[in-house]
Amino acid sequence: MDTPTGHDRHGLYPEATSVEHIGRNLAEVRARIAAACRRAGRDPAGVRLLPVSKTQPESRLRLAHAAGCRLLGENKVQEAHLKWQAMQDLADLRWSLIGHLQTNKAGLVARFASEFQALDSLHLAAALDRRLQLEGRALDVFVQVNTSGEASKYGLAPEDLPAFVRALPAFSALRVRGLMTLALFSSDAARVRQCFRLLHGLRERLRQDAPSGLVFDELSMGMSGDFEIAVEEGATVVRVGQAIFGARALPDGHYWPGAAP
Repeated sequence: MDTPTGHDRHGLYPEATSVEHIGRNLAEVRARIAAACRRAGRDPAGVRLLPVSKTQPESRLRLAHAAGCRLLGENKVQEAHLKWQAMQDLADLRWSLIGHLQTNKAGLVARFASEFQALDSLHLAAALDRRLQLEGRALDVFVQVNTSGEASKYGLAPEDLPAFVRALPAFSALRVRGLMTLALFSSDAARVRQCFRLLHGLRERLRQDAPSGLVFDELSMGMSGDFEIAVEEGATVVRVGQAIFGARALPDGHYWPGAAP
């Protein structure tokens, strides 16, 4: 497939300031997901759209909720926790943490998050498990893999993944759901696709060898500029922010190490 990236639109999406505008953007993204599924011979029902609300103010998150969003993705745990505290009145709104987490912040995640997509160390797994046990909660987690090979990016090296996964059954409060990656931020669609294809291959091997009780059904990959390529390569979760909410005031480098300014 020769689907191009959409990185040329990065930073150019108009700001969505109404329920109707966010609703139209959600519908457009879902239509693009469905078209990518058709190209790949997939059922669109097998792809979950995760709206990424990092840097967006509470007022816009409330618009997104009114437009039908019930799970929002945040990059920084402190920001997400403040939003969670401020929006307690929206009882059905859940939170997915998708950015790198320091071990000393594990308690915050354990307190409120429904999902954590950036697990990349056993020290963090142990800290999360311990705090979740204290909270009496469990947490869906994705293991982050560095498929681009960039030193600036977080995530396990692909060759370290099998040993890491074998250690995860020790943490009973962590419900392992799948793998996550950040592809190379590039207009070269072939190189971006290679990152997604690598993650898919790793997942298929894990399904054969993973310890009993661990489920690797999910592949979280693809953002506003490349989610269609990710869907073509098997993504079950795509993390889309700007194409829904509009361009952010801060550059991606503030949130994603190694991203283009």
